[in-house]
Amino acid sequence: MTLEVQVVSPERILWSGEAEMVTARTVEGGDISFLTGHAPFVGAMEICKVTVRPDAGADLLIAVHGGFVEVSNNQVSILSDVAETAEMIDVERAQEARRRASEAVKQAADDAEAGAALRRAEVRLEVAGVAVT
Repeated sequence: MTLEVQVVSPERILWSGEAEMVTARTVEGGDISFLTGHAPFVGAMEICKVTVRPDAGADLLIAVHGGFVEVSNNQVSILSDVAETAEMIDVERAQEARRRASEAVKQAADDAEAGAALRRAEVRLEVAGVAVT
């Protein structure tokens, strides 16, 4: 038995299909993985990397900038205003965004907006397979 998974942003369905497992990070809940038979669940997601383990093939990594995950009856729906697969990420742009956000955080460590911008850039780079130094 498998999970029916959909990862959706306002522009498109990024991925839809069957998977063995889905892992995401929820607000104040940490990382959570969903397998078949998981209890119903609804949660807000952090800026995070979502991992979808399809029945066949390599894991799919998706940069998600918040949103919601819902699990019910072996169906997992991930809804996010901004979600990107590795192929969609402009690495140079993400590196520049990380540099700018890092400088902003150095100037004001308590700047929540700069911290979120830094986290978004780092998640994009991680999903794209670029080491963050």
